[in-house]
Amino acid sequence: MTPRARSIAGGLIALLVLNVALSHEIWWPTPLPVPDHRIAPELVWVWVGLLAWIAWRGRAGRRTVAAVAALLTVLAIARYVDVVALGLFGRRIHLYWDGLQIPRFLSVLAQGAAGERAAAIGALAAGALLAAGLYRAIRAAVRRVVDPLVPAALGSRTALAATGCAVVLVCANHAGVRATWPVVSRPVTPAWAQQVGILATALWPGGVDRVLPASPPFRAALAGLAPVDLTLLLFESYGAVAFDDAAMHRELAPGREALARGIAASGRGVVSAFFRSPTFGGASDLAHLSLLSGIDLSDPLRHDLLLASGRPTLITALRERGWRAYGVYPALSWEWPERGYYAFDTFVDGRDLGWRGPKLGYWEIPDQYSIARFEQMHPISSEAPPRLTFFATITPHVPFRPVPPYQPDWDRILSDSPYDEAETQRALADRIDWLRLRSGYVRMVRYTYDWLGGWIARPRQRPETMVIVGDHQPTAAVSGEGARWDVPVHVVSADEGLLARLEARGFVRGLEPAVAPLGGLHALTAMLIEALPGPAASAAR
Repeated sequence: MTPRARSIAGGLIALLVLNVALSHEIWWPTPLPVPDHRIAPELVWVWVGLLAWIAWRGRAGRRTVAAVAALLTVLAIARYVDVVALGLFGRRIHLYWDGLQIPRFLSVLAQGAAGERAAAIGALAAGALLAAGLYRAIRAAVRRVVDPLVPAALGSRTALAATGCAVVLVCANHAGVRATWPVVSRPVTPAWAQQVGILATALWPGGVDRVLPASPPFRAALAGLAPVDLTLLLFESYGAVAFDDAAMHRELAPGREALARGIAASGRGVVSAFFRSPTFGGASDLAHLSLLSGIDLSDPLRHDLLLASGRPTLITALRERGWRAYGVYPALSWEWPERGYYAFDTFVDGRDLGWRGPKLGYWEIPDQYSIARFEQMHPISSEAPPRLTFFATITPHVPFRPVPPYQPDWDRILSDSPYDEAETQRALADRIDWLRLRSGYVRMVRYTYDWLGGWIARPRQRPETMVIVGDHQPTAAVSGEGARWDVPVHVVSADEGLLARLEARGFVRGLEPAVAPLGGLHALTAMLIEALPGPAASAAR
């Protein structure tokens, strides 16, 4: 092999090293990086840029090499952070909220013991050294690429044709062509660019108000609100299909009847309606914040920007009026910085609940236990301030199996032996069947109807209004192709005036909503704050 051939081969190896740096994944469930064989889109554009630069200038000087190496180092670190966040935490980085953790971390570091400070400083120093070492390695690889690989490619029709093919593949991948997924890795720059845009808009004076619609007039609408307890229960995957599908509607009829009996036994009435969810089959946070903020979040960018704003929500408005806000999220078992926007006084996640029964599926903790345990942990006394509870259920999440047994003995569900052994074994034997999700979905909705009816019928220290909201339709494997995005909403209350005011706005009595939706889920917020007992409502009664 000639010296020039060896040099070109070394340049190709360096190019492959750079591709690994920008296309790697992690060895799940660890944070260790592993190579990925696919083309890194960002490297293709850097390669094209180097070809254009050297074709124009004839060579790449030290400053150019250093600048390209710095860019690739940033992209490689951004790639690693992105794949770790997605792989281990199930979400992408949110620069606004995750950035807030840095000063908090430094504050904790400054207040910690000397040994802890030394360990943390050592970890930071090691990270800085790794970043510096990565930059040096990438700079050496870039130097091998720009000379002689780029000049050789400029003189080779084969190399230029291969570059053209790579550009077409990357463009098709960016356009969403799934056939490119096996050969082109997922780019990270669009997500990071979006986060930079969100951060810039949030920090720029008036930026948020130019993008987000106006918030409802929470303060004016809730002035003088009667101090009643309010529970917002987000029913995971509860969609219009439970009513639109005739066979499913019949199968769920006994469950709805059980729920109706529980409501009647509690001395309450119920009105129902459909609303259009901002999401379908997943991304429940869009529905959660649409309801709490009264803003249409069908555009996910609005959701991310809202999190970085100071916009009011139903939670913050009620807290200002003396309510205490509780957030119950049994699905979470990791830190969730964004909850700072929600402004709960008390936040309860799966780690806090202490489930001692069998681990039932991916989500482990049955919703019946979660609500019972929460009420045991935070009982209501007659002297306590009015309470707002936001409970995000998780048991009816895809894959809808195994279905927990309903335990009518609510004291036993809190014990070390929440079910009979035979019930436990039947539940654990209820294997996930990805090809038949529908049957599991029907049984899971029936289970939720059962425990909701039992929970609502339980005695309470003082009046409480419950708003049961479907967050989105189940996956299309259950709801069918082209299904509408509407979800049921049931308002359960002993306040006949409240129910009558909601009827006047289009709700109907009972658990069967009228077919036509009353608007987007964000419209429900305005309806609720207008219908809840306040000065205007009191004058009308």
